[in-house]
Amino acid sequence: MGVIDFHTHAFPDALAERAVRYLAAEGGIYSYLPGTVSGIVASMDRAGIERSVVALIATRPQQFDSIFAWAKTIASPRIVPFPSIHPADPDLAGRVRQVAEAGFRGVKLHPYYQDCVLDEQRLFPLYAALERAGLVALVHAGFDMAYERVRVADPARIARVMGLFPGLKLVAAHLGAWKDWGEVRKHILGKPICMDLSYSLDFMSREEARELILGHPRECLVFGTDSPWADPGKVLAQVRGLGLDAELEADILGRNAARLLG
Repeated sequence: MGVIDFHTHAFPDALAERAVRYLAAEGGIYSYLPGTVSGIVASMDRAGIERSVVALIATRPQQFDSIFAWAKTIASPRIVPFPSIHPADPDLAGRVRQVAEAGFRGVKLHPYYQDCVLDEQRLFPLYAALERAGLVALVHAGFDMAYERVRVADPARIARVMGLFPGLKLVAAHLGAWKDWGEVRKHILGKPICMDLSYSLDFMSREEARELILGHPRECLVFGTDSPWADPGKVLAQVRGLGLDAELEADILGRNAARLLG
């Protein structure tokens, strides 16, 4: 089983340079890659990564069609696009049907960029439709460095959503909640809620990373980098340096993601 990066981002070539420059300045972060699909594939080749999920974000409902169309053009055996559905879209269930019928395996949600709260009632039709369709909801979790620390995507909200939609294939990014890992311990750790490892290991000690990983169901952890905001090869080396047993490492690096993607 090859390595699967469950959390990357890219933009159309004509927009990538401007988008990456803007987002890097907004968040005060560094871009390791150019923000293009070809840049992701080149980094995958360098790191030995077999497949990558490319998560797209609609910041307005009207962006669904253009994002959906572009996602179709970049899909390949190595690139698995997740289109995005905005919570204010008037036909959430219909959008989920479109995504499923086109053969996509999931969608991306980002409460900060999409001006929503994860457990607000208007998202319930979206979660119900994703649950019925068996699609993954890759959800930004925790705080975001480009925004004030308002709790819109915290572990308590994630746990509530999963309580209401227990069959939903939700993946909470950033080890359950970026820079809010104390709340992960309270509300998520040890429960059957999937978490990816993206953009986390640089912000905690090796011991804390091991504690969170070893305290969680082994089938509920997936590898992710959040490139272009991280160097995939470096993140892969960090995971391999955690001293996990070989079976758990294999589950995290590929097997669990392959199961989620069907």
